[in-house]
Amino acid sequence: MKRYFFILLVFSFGISLVQSGDPTADALRERLIKAGLLPGYLQPAAMPSGIDLLPPPPAADSAAAARDREGNERILATANSASQEQAKIDAATVFLGVTTSFSCALGIEISEATTPGLYRLLRRSLADFGLSTRPVKQKYLRPRPFMVNGKPPCTPNEIDTLRNDGSYPSGHSAYGFGWGLILASVAPDRTNAVIRRGIDFGDSRQVCNVHWPSDVEQGRVLAAAVFARLQAEPEFRSDLETARKEVAAARAGGVPAPATCRR
Repeated sequence: MKRYFFILLVFSFGISLVQSGDPTADALRERLIKAGLLPGYLQPAAMPSGIDLLPPPPAADSAAAARDREGNERILATANSASQEQAKIDAATVFLGVTTSFSCALGIEISEATTPGLYRLLRRSLADFGLSTRPVKQKYLRPRPFMVNGKPPCTPNEIDTLRNDGSYPSGHSAYGFGWGLILASVAPDRTNAVIRRGIDFGDSRQVCNVHWPSDVEQGRVLAAAVFARLQAEPEFRSDLETARKEVAAARAGGVPAPATCRR
């Protein structure tokens, strides 16, 4: 996961290079591809602005901040072993592993072998949804819950990395909810299941004690904005249509969900 955060930070730094037309932008994109994170569909200038769309995080002495603290305490107190285990799984945004729970919601396996177009679509859109949160995170650098309540996160080995990565808004919530929106477009009859999985993916970050409720909620707002903007990108629309056909063919061919899915 440290490697993933490094990749995102490098990509974030590279935004200024792309915007300025610096010739090193192409080299940066090539480095990202080699590192395993595919460039997204949106150029930096086309990315919805979280600075403009989202309010600042709640002030420390506000009712909204009190709501966040109460929500954090409630979630930590009520989390059971199953939700804690799922939160640890959701914490690691590493393909192929990240697609497993979404495969269960979709009802078929999502992988490079069975659904290569959809697999690539999710990998590419990760950059769009995730990077949409970076300017807001960097502007506010909101402390994460474990830094305030003194309770450990579900991934203690990531404490140093997380301390330097702002809590508001949640990147996990943005791409989790964004993936839910994509999968609902690919398989409309599975809308409830895939959107629910996208919501739960973000909520896992609260169980992990690394995000406040408002972080997760505003991550979904950015995801919706990015998903809407993606509709104007011909390459995204083409890949989405390819994924629709691919999923329909996989379902017709009897491609199952992973064996680890709950029956």
